[in-house]
Amino acid sequence: MSRAIHVFRTPDRFVAGTVGEPGDRSFYLQAVQEPRVVSVLLEKQQVKVLADRMGLLLDEVARRFGAEVPPEGEDVRDVAPLVTPIDTEFRVGTMGLGWDADAGAVVVELLAITETEVDESVVLDDTDEGPDAVRVFLTPIQAREFALRSARVIAAGRPPCPLCGEPLSSRGHMCVRTNGYKRGEIFGAAELDEE
Repeated sequence: MSRAIHVFRTPDRFVAGTVGEPGDRSFYLQAVQEPRVVSVLLEKQQVKVLADRMGLLLDEVARRFGAEVPPEGEDVRDVAPLVTPIDTEFRVGTMGLGWDADAGAVVVELLAITETEVDESVVLDDTDEGPDAVRVFLTPIQAREFALRSARVIAAGRPPCPLCGEPLSSRGHMCVRTNGYKRGEIFGAAELDEE
């Protein structure tokens, strides 16, 4: 069976979003080009890495090629939730990121997770063999917006422990920085209950 490659050359929207409560969230990337909507499931860390690398790629493109790239901003224009219902196409295993100088676009490729190792020649290629993929072409403005929104989505999770940085839950957490020594309540539970 040949692979399915979903290509979005001029997407209306490419965003990261979540479903669920902090501590139990599922992370999605969603590409929308009316009337098509494709959603893929991935890990929080993958969203963070993609957003960070996208920002670095934009800075490098501006430096090396003199391309017009918007500066990092504060405002996120697209704060709408993910399009529902969310039908997951696949879980992301490998991600690719590149610059298409002819189109003046950032190219994002998301490949389905597989049991076998993915040959890097499959990434950003239209070969018949390989995992299913979503390929999205983003203008520099869309790429900057994606990175900014993704950072906000990630930060909207549980607050970090002030000692170790691990996320706090409503049940508290046994902080590794306390060396297993517990004074009264588990660290964080009392503060979160008061809120």
